[in-house]
Amino acid sequence: MPDADPIAVALAFEKKINAGDVDGIVALMAADGIFLDSLGAKITGHANLHQAWTAYFRMAPDYRISHSEVFSQGATVALFGEARGTFTHDGLMHRENAWSTPAAWRAVVEGGRIRVWQVFADNEPIRQIMRRVQQR
Repeated sequence: MPDADPIAVALAFEKKINAGDVDGIVALMAADGIFLDSLGAKITGHANLHQAWTAYFRMAPDYRISHSEVFSQGATVALFGEARGTFTHDGLMHRENAWSTPAAWRAVVEGGRIRVWQVFADNEPIRQIMRRVQQR
């Protein structure tokens, strides 16, 4: 997939995220790929990425992203939409722990793989739920 269209690669990545397919997510990342979360944390390397995505889907098993607009310039793709999920601390999906927030993602695609996946989102909705659950 070295000559793959950057938008097609970013949308394939979105589909892997929405399927909760950790192996597929990691396979679409470059070997030296970088994940940057909305707080600035940086994760690199397939093993670290696999561990991070596994933990995130454990925390929000129904995590999904959707886009309403996609733009690209060269190898960089920007997606604008929404992130949503349900926080779980006990493995159960309680309706009151569902959240959604406007979000954007920047993908840099090289050789048909995601070189950089950067998230721009307000984490406060899930943090509020986490604080409420911890206070119980």
